Amino acid sequence: MAGNAYRDTTEALLLPRIIRFGQNLYGASFTLMKLVPARHILLKAERTGALGPRTEVVETTSGTFGLALAMQSALMGRRLTLVSDPVIDAALRRRLTDLGARVEICAEPAEIGGYQEARLKRLAEIRAERPDSFCPEQYDNPDNPASYTVVAEHFERALGGVDCLVGPVGSGGSMCGTVGALRSGGRPVTAIGVDTDHSVLFGQPDGTRTLRGLGNSLMPGNLDHRAFDEVHWCTAAEAYAATRRLHARHALFQGPTSGAAYLAARWWAAAHPDARVVVMLPDEGYRYQETVYDDGWLASHGFTQPLPDAPVDVSDPTRPAGRWSRYAWGRRSLAEVIRAAGASEPSREGAP
Repeated sequence: MAGNAYRDTTEALLLPRIIRFGQNLYGASFTLMKLVPARHILLKAERTGALGPRTEVVETTSGTFGLALAMQSALMGRRLTLVSDPVIDAALRRRLTDLGARVEICAEPAEIGGYQEARLKRLAEIRAERPDSFCPEQYDNPDNPASYTVVAEHFERALGGVDCLVGPVGSGGSMCGTVGALRSGGRPVTAIGVDTDHSVLFGQPDGTRTLRGLGNSLMPGNLDHRAFDEVHWCTAAEAYAATRRLHARHALFQGPTSGAAYLAARWWAAAHPDARVVVMLPDEGYRYQETVYDDGWLASHGFTQPLPDAPVDVSDPTRPAGRWSRYAWGRRSLAEVIRAAGASEPSREGAP
């Protein structure tokens, strides 16, 4: 920041607003959380020379990381090519192109790994065609989790410490990075990751997922399973209902990944009244006005089930429960958890 003015838009939007939801629960409301790694990675690459004067940025994304890259690339005067898939919504695609990004769509999913693997294969082809390009590699770049040190410092300044951090998991960057930075000061922070059924991140087999923005079909290198004390899984219907509850109770207009995290955090905070709990709320709700925030759309798609009061505890994290569920992960590796459950570890084939 220069004086009282931010240097640019991404700096102004970088850190979350911290809002008190109750006696011990705080929401970290981001405008666009993926700006944290996008800004950090691109500025560092330019500073170190990995981004030359004419180097093009290329990446695979179907969501907010692409938007964050497009915003930062536009401010830096950089060319950007994004490889996406048909699930990208039209409004987001228009915004990306308005920011100057070239968006390439993979029309067919790969047999193993789905659209994410198809996008990665096309990205590899583009990088081979343009060897001087730069890829942020959000899934495997340690600068992704490292970028969240500024978020942990923000929490420390605002709250004087955090006892429990709850957040959705996709690339692994935000939760692993923020928790790691918070624990580096010696505080025994509890970490709760929120996933959805049919995501491979915490041991389930890959399958069709309705809830977007968290979960994964491939195993990111940035995901450190040993960072997590608990893992919760929730369905799309539960995430959507929790998103609407967050809006109705706190006038906070967020997306469904935020609703999923809020669901788990609200329950955990009530069960641990002496703990200071922070929940990561990754993006705003404007992309979901005609879906999650539309009662008719919810009813027509069967997303009208009441929210359960608590998760069910599961003994085998590899089996989708079909409802909000919880597993005591205990800061173990994926292999350790799978062995303890007596299950088979999912294939990492096609992992980036």
